[in-house]
This record gives sequence, C-alpha cells and structure tokens, in this order.
Amino acid sequence: MRWKDWLPFGGVPEISPEDLAGRLAAGTPVQLVDVRTGLEFRQGHIAGARHVPVHALRAALPELALDPQVPVVAICKTAHRSIPAVRLLEGRGLKALQLAGGMDRWRRRGLPMMAGGADPEGEIS
Repeated sequence: MRWKDWLPFGGVPEISPEDLAGRLAAGTPVQLVDVRTGLEFRQGHIAGARHVPVHALRAALPELALDPQVPVVAICKTAHRSIPAVRLLEGRGLKALQLAGGMDRWRRRGLPMMAGGADPEGEIS
C-alpha cells in the first residue's frame, strides 16, 4: 500500500450490510475481499469472502484474478482498512466498494457469518 492510500480525506463508495446481504441472497454477482488479519477472518467472515490482509493486497492482486465486470466489496472490521483497499482496487480499474461499518456493523445487524478459514495469515483463500 502507498501511504497516500491511507489518507482519510475523502470517502470511498460503500455498500450497506443490508444491501450486500440482499445481493448475496439474490445471487447477484459480487466479489468479496476481506482485508482483516487472519485471526479476525477466522473468528467470523462472510461466506465466499477471500482473505488477503490489507498489507498483502497489492502483491496478491494477480493471484486473485478479480473480474473487472463484477463489483468488488472490500471488508474490514470497522471500515478503515478497507478505504486503502478500495482505492487500490479502483486504481486497477475495478468497481470497488467498502462494506459500510465493516464486520462490526454486519455482526450488529445479525447477518450470517461463518468461522474458520484462511491459515496461515496472508494466504489467499
């Protein structure tokens, strides 16, 4: 990540937890990239999310092979680490959004999560 990607000035496009849950339930194509730590991811994540810690995202993009025709939702704990992730993805020509409020808001809304997953940290799953 470049230091400029972390600047808090200006927002990034967002999707609410309810809207994302609705898209997933309807089968609307969306790509989920969870940029939290491995421990956070294993404690609970959205089904279908691919785990890549934010610090490893730039290097992992070729392996992720994200479809530029399908929106990408960057997910973190509180919608702070997802800001630079969205900026990086947009810079690569992808339509990217962050999950508004992150997984904390997703949890508070009682939306479905699964536990377990990526191990060791940094592995793309």
